[in-house]
Amino acid sequence: MALLQISEPGQSAAPHQHKLAVGIDLGTTNSLVATVRSGMSSVLIDDNGHALLPSVVRYLEDGYVEVGYEAQAAQSIDPANTIISAKRFMGRSLAEIDVSTQPYHFVETPSSSEKMVQIQTRSGVKSAVEISAEILKSLKKRAEKSLGGDLVGAVITVPAYFDEAQRQATKDAARLAGLNVLRLLNEPTAAAVAYGLDNGVEGTYVIYDLGGGTFDVSILKLSRGVFEVLSTNGDSALGGDDFDRRIFCWVLEQSNCKPLNVNDTRLILTKAREAKEWLTDHANAQITSVLSTGEVIDLTLSAKKFNELTQTLVVKTLNPTKKALRDAGLTINDIKGVVMVGGATRMPQIRLAVADFFKQTPLTNLDPDKLVALGAAIQANTLAGNKSDADLLLLDVIPLSLGLETMGGLVEKVIPRNSTLPIARAQEFTTFKDGQTAMSIHVLQGERELVTDCRSLAKFELRGIPPMVAGSARIRVTFTVDADGLLSVSAREMTTNIEANVVVKPSYGLSEEQILIMLQSSFVAAKTDKQARALAEAKVEATSLILAIEAALQQDSALLTPSESEAILASLTSLQSLSNGQDSHAIHQATEALNAVTETFAAKRMDASVSHALTGKDVAKLDL
Repeated sequence: MALLQISEPGQSAAPHQHKLAVGIDLGTTNSLVATVRSGMSSVLIDDNGHALLPSVVRYLEDGYVEVGYEAQAAQSIDPANTIISAKRFMGRSLAEIDVSTQPYHFVETPSSSEKMVQIQTRSGVKSAVEISAEILKSLKKRAEKSLGGDLVGAVITVPAYFDEAQRQATKDAARLAGLNVLRLLNEPTAAAVAYGLDNGVEGTYVIYDLGGGTFDVSILKLSRGVFEVLSTNGDSALGGDDFDRRIFCWVLEQSNCKPLNVNDTRLILTKAREAKEWLTDHANAQITSVLSTGEVIDLTLSAKKFNELTQTLVVKTLNPTKKALRDAGLTINDIKGVVMVGGATRMPQIRLAVADFFKQTPLTNLDPDKLVALGAAIQANTLAGNKSDADLLLLDVIPLSLGLETMGGLVEKVIPRNSTLPIARAQEFTTFKDGQTAMSIHVLQGERELVTDCRSLAKFELRGIPPMVAGSARIRVTFTVDADGLLSVSAREMTTNIEANVVVKPSYGLSEEQILIMLQSSFVAAKTDKQARALAEAKVEATSLILAIEAALQQDSALLTPSESEAILASLTSLQSLSNGQDSHAIHQATEALNAVTETFAAKRMDASVSHALTGKDVAKLDL
């Protein structure tokens, strides 16, 4: 009798065909990767048991890159080449960031105001996109190692208030990292997915998301697997980093120290972050450090003083919250619960302010660091085809209005903010002059009325318009925004059907040519990078062994016979001569040879150590 397989409800029809997909929370301070296994979403850990990956990238010699904890440990000693909070630079120009507070060597270009942020490192000029790609590569490697196969794709989260340029920059980074982006998902929505599915709740909820570099607030209606975003607001330049900087400024004010160099600046910022985290559970934090000038900083920061220093920042999160409520047409009485997301929401003053504003205790029973990644993993599992789409429907919204420039430098909004995605909207325009045969179309994003106050996304021209009296031509402009929040615009003259269109690629993003060059460069350099890493590892192993043998010889050379001593010294000299070379294979062989020739010496040292320990002791009385 034949045995027929029947799948579990909600699972793939063929378990062995389960596709490997992940959710990635690309954070300002820390990043995570999660997946769904056996119907449960979980965060993937590294070899040391860490779930969080610090979003820190350090560029070393020979093109080698450190990511995560290794890089974080070097941020105070090598600040110019150790990049933190790169997410804050995504889709941004130099004109939009405060470079005076940064320890990096920013690169000026002839038209730097229209270019994304670029930083000079010892490995060359790096953009925020390339830096973020290194973080994504590390998470991809962790996921594939943990899951035992190649990924079919990933859902990557972005702050809800990320604009077009920032979203495109995130997609570019993923592409450079070799990831297939199934969808860009707003972070608050991802958190709601995880929270709603894990707790089976329904109703209208506020997702209050304060991360390291960005703040989002979204109001969502949860009902039987449908997650409808009613409104969103926030500040893409407000986060835990700003709380650190308030402590940093207070330290400088209290210590009256001389102007800091970049190393000392990073050192004090690191101490400030540690103090902020300590004050989450303690009344006072000690800030102690020795500067490169020899000056000593030894201060005590109380939780009360920290609250005073950051009160204005707390208020800055409540203003967008009020706007989100107003846009959704709701009051605090309509809110069933407030979900806290992001590591910065652990600060007591944040939780107290939110509780006071909404007149209820915020929900903090799930780890705020992991919520976003877990929700992204659930969505990735659905998009990969491992679970029926009917189980989950996300109705996200566009965070900022999209429109066109009209005469007089005014903005005509075509798609208003908080419109549900995906969406397509069309509007008709006409010519301004008699006989006009072309029209320049300028696409903008923002809430202001003047072009100068909004972000320019793209410009293109529609040519071939039949010459008519001004106001007679009918030009239909269509805006289409996909589920990722990415935009394409087309314009058509209705009598002739001539058409022009553009897939919006903001000037702050990478061009296709740049991406191709970078991808080709990474493929070409893959073998060289592998060789460079092997050489570096061989040199470290050799140096460690040389130092250990030299110390042993200095202490116990008397244990060796002349011939043994001669053999070890010959092998040691050989390794020393090779250890500064470029042949990793030769260094490895010489290391193995020295290991082999010193085995007898190691045994003799062990015997001598045991003999010394037992001298004068009664064996019968030893506790063996």
